[in-house]
Amino acid sequence: MLEIKNLTVEVGNRRVLRDVSLEVPSGATCVLFGPNGSGKSSLLNAIMGLSNYKVVEGQIIFDGRDITTLPVHERAQLGIGLMSQRPPNLVGVQLKDMLRVTAKGKKDPQELASRLDMGRFLERDVNVGFSGGEIKRSELLQLAAQNPCLYLLDEPESGVDLQSIERVGTMIHDLITGGITCAGKRAMEGKSALVITHTGQILDYIEADRGYVLCDGMVACSGNPRELLREIRTNGYEECVECRLVRPR
Repeated sequence: MLEIKNLTVEVGNRRVLRDVSLEVPSGATCVLFGPNGSGKSSLLNAIMGLSNYKVVEGQIIFDGRDITTLPVHERAQLGIGLMSQRPPNLVGVQLKDMLRVTAKGKKDPQELASRLDMGRFLERDVNVGFSGGEIKRSELLQLAAQNPCLYLLDEPESGVDLQSIERVGTMIHDLITGGITCAGKRAMEGKSALVITHTGQILDYIEADRGYVLCDGMVACSGNPRELLREIRTNGYEECVECRLVRPR
C-alpha cells in the first residue's frame, strides 16, 4: 500500500528526515516508535504532502503510484487519511458540516458521531474548546467520514484519559479492519495503517504487523512491534541508535 524509498525531507532548511525507507503492505498495520524530536510526525506530514515539508530526495509510492509531488487534496482523494497530533481549531466550521462534506453524502454525520459519543459536538466549531480526548475523537470521526485506504495516525493515545482510550482504541480497530476500500470494493485484507505511538498503549486495541524505530531522522531498526516495545522500555532508545535491537530487513 505504501512504500517510502530513501526519503530525505527538510523543514525550513533544516533536515528532519534522512534516507528513510519503510513499507506498509496492503492490509497491514505498522507502528512507528521513536524519542521526541526524532522525525516521526514529520514523516507522516511528508507522506500527506503538507506544504512545509520539502522532499529533497527519495520517493513516496502509494498503491503503486508515485505521489511524491502530488498536492494534499489529491493524496486525500486517492485514499490517504491523516490524524494529526495537534490539529488546528476551525473557527466558523461546524463539525457536522465538516463530516457532511468529507463523507460526500455517503454517511450520516449523526450516526458516525454516536459511535464516539460525539453527537453533542456536531453543532460546535471543529476542535474549538475541545479537550485532548475530544479532539482525538473528532479526528477519528473525520477519518470515518473520509473512509481512506491508508490511515496515518499520530499518537492517537496521547492526551486521552483512561475512560476515553478504550473508545478511541476500539474505533481505530474498527476503522483499520473495515472491509471496504476507498474505491468501494470489498478487500479481504482490510485497510492499511501507519501509527505513531510513544507508550505502546494503542497496541492493546490493534494488531500490529511490524514496528519501526526512528532515531535522529533515520530508521534505526525494525521488527516485531511488541518485541521492540519491550526492548525500548528496558533499554531506552540508545540501543536503537546502535541498531542493536533488530536490524532492518
